[in-house]
Amino acid sequence: MDLAKNHLDIGLFSTRRDEQLAFWQGPVGLPYDHMGKLGGGMQQHRHHMNGSILKMNHSRAGLPDAPPSGIVELLIAREGLDAPRHLMDPDGNRVTLVPKGCEGVEGIGIVLRVANRDATDRFYRHAMQFDSPRKGVYRCGDSLVIVGEEGKVERCTEWRAPGYRYMTVQIRDCVAEHAGILARGGEEGQPAKILGDTVRFSFVRDPDGNHIEVSQRASLTGGHL
Repeated sequence: MDLAKNHLDIGLFSTRRDEQLAFWQGPVGLPYDHMGKLGGGMQQHRHHMNGSILKMNHSRAGLPDAPPSGIVELLIAREGLDAPRHLMDPDGNRVTLVPKGCEGVEGIGIVLRVANRDATDRFYRHAMQFDSPRKGVYRCGDSLVIVGEEGKVERCTEWRAPGYRYMTVQIRDCVAEHAGILARGGEEGQPAKILGDTVRFSFVRDPDGNHIEVSQRASLTGGHL
């Protein structure tokens, strides 16, 4: 996979804008970047996170009642910590600040509950072409995807729903990478589309139905879409 950025991003959805912004900028301490409009009453509030971006997507019109995704926790490396610091955002999403390098986390770690470890391993190693430094851990740049537990995951086609809903991999050619992931066994989430002159993006899904955005962002690819 031809990465345009060596960091995964993560997106969550909430109807509690003010409380969420206060949490992520306060106790978590993430610097605010900017707000982008997604349409349909949605605003994306972007925060810097060790090179990654936390996308706090706020919906004015409410969100559908949907089962949680398989993304169960976000780990954020932080200099100067002696031990992990466990937090929970206003909607109950788990986030843990960890000492830099703890369990290999140098930037962020995205923790999953999975229904089948072998199917997850095949997807992230083969379809997504992520490195695997150890069993159940997959590396994209300096970001990790970590299998935290095996259990029931209720598949959901809706990615605009409460909680952690998707991760984003920034690449140089959305159309080519999307086709490659599908050819290697990934599942279609949404075909490629262009948002203004900013980004061309698509979605694929892992074996538990978690959405992964395949993003070709003009600011990272020299303006080419």
